[in-house]
Amino acid sequence: MTAGSGNPEGSRKDERRPVLIGARWRSRRSAAVAGVLFAVLLVVAIVAMRVATADADPQVLVEDAGRRRLIGLSLQIVPFAGIAFLWFIGVVRDQLGDVEDRLFSTVFLGSGLLFLAMLFQGAVTQTSMLAMLGDEPPDGSVWTFGRGATEALISVYAMRMAAVFTLSVSSVALRTRAVPRWVALLGLAVGLLLMVTGGSSRWVVLAFPVWVLVLSLVILLTRPPGTSSSALVAPR
Repeated sequence: MTAGSGNPEGSRKDERRPVLIGARWRSRRSAAVAGVLFAVLLVVAIVAMRVATADADPQVLVEDAGRRRLIGLSLQIVPFAGIAFLWFIGVVRDQLGDVEDRLFSTVFLGSGLLFLAMLFQGAVTQTSMLAMLGDEPPDGSVWTFGRGATEALISVYAMRMAAVFTLSVSSVALRTRAVPRWVALLGLAVGLLLMVTGGSSRWVVLAFPVWVLVLSLVILLTRPPGTSSSALVAPR
């Protein structure tokens, strides 16, 4: 073997590495952008809904067209927030690589999809209630049932699935060092908060989209690890 010869296979791998790194970096940014969109849209939808329905009985909503329009706006935003979150799940799962095992895959994907399903079901129930507001207020018992069902779906069950999602993502991020340690620890704290206090406060539900926003901004503004170690959203 002459001195100028080398390992052709190794050379080809070295040539492909920048391309692979670039593709993984673009996917990492896709996850971050999707997370930012989801967080902003969900915060806007929740705040609009809370403001519109604060201390409002059916009679008030019948007489206040502005509140009804605000409710309608929040309901129109929810599907787009769900699409962004679904994209966020898909890209992050694709970035997991070899670190993903069956247990994590089930918990991560299952909790995310259940959260979306309950979020959409709550929006459907709220849309039906909005349609009931005609010239006369609806029956009080029907309205109470609908409002209670919506609140339970969103604040109790959906947020507890969000807690499981947050805890699972934060645990893997903490183990793989894919993001700064404080982001993963913040996620664990948010997950525990949602798990324990779900339904006890009208505004605690904002903790989940705010954490997704923080995580997404950190992913967007930082470079992935330079090594090929398996990470949450890092090149492999």
